[in-house]
Amino acid sequence: MNKMHGYTEVGTNSVKGVEVDIESGETLYPGLSKGENQLRWGFIRKVYGILAAQMVLTTLISFVTVLYAPINDLLKGSPGILLFFAILPLILLWPLHVYQQKHPLNFVFLGLFTLCLSVTVGVAVGNTDGAIVLEALVLTSAVVASLTAYTFWASKKGKDFSFLGPVLFTGLIVLLVTGFMQMFFPLGSTTNAVYGAIGAVIFSGYIVYDTDNLIKRFTYDEYIWASITLYLDILNLFLTILRMLRQSNN
Repeated sequence: MNKMHGYTEVGTNSVKGVEVDIESGETLYPGLSKGENQLRWGFIRKVYGILAAQMVLTTLISFVTVLYAPINDLLKGSPGILLFFAILPLILLWPLHVYQQKHPLNFVFLGLFTLCLSVTVGVAVGNTDGAIVLEALVLTSAVVASLTAYTFWASKKGKDFSFLGPVLFTGLIVLLVTGFMQMFFPLGSTTNAVYGAIGAVIFSGYIVYDTDNLIKRFTYDEYIWASITLYLDILNLFLTILRMLRQSNN
């Protein structure tokens, strides 16, 4: 029995006079009107379409970096160039935020942002055994698919994950500070394993948190920003798992 705004009906919600069957398997979360539900699904499909394009571009750039030896050797032998590609995405976040609703500038900056990160991923993959890369890719895909499916299911059941924001942000800061300290005080193998495991948990949590935001909180004009957050979550999770597997192999 569900009661909302003076309207009572078994298995349904009513928002502004519109009835929505929350047990039909189509409504994103309880209390969402039918028209709003359709708009939100359209927004979600758009974000995942952009995200898929980003992942394809990252895969292609990584393959080129790995298979074309001169590029890989150039990047490995030129720390300045690699540092440039690592820092540029941080700089591009500002115009991405400012012009996220300005077409086609938003897609131009998004393409540059994805390209720079793809180069750094390509270098990381190029310096790792192929079997480990494949294993990391499979594990990341499984985790992302599972967490995404769970978040959509939990949202449909009325669960909310907004409380994760402060917890994950605090964990991310601790992770960054610890990573910075490693440059001066190298950690042991056990501590490195714990550090990697905590990183994987944090980025897995961010996938749930940002997917929940995608379902409920991102506005329809924030499709670029939504795709960036999910792209970074997946990329960081992949790199963390790759680092853990590489260390365990060594």
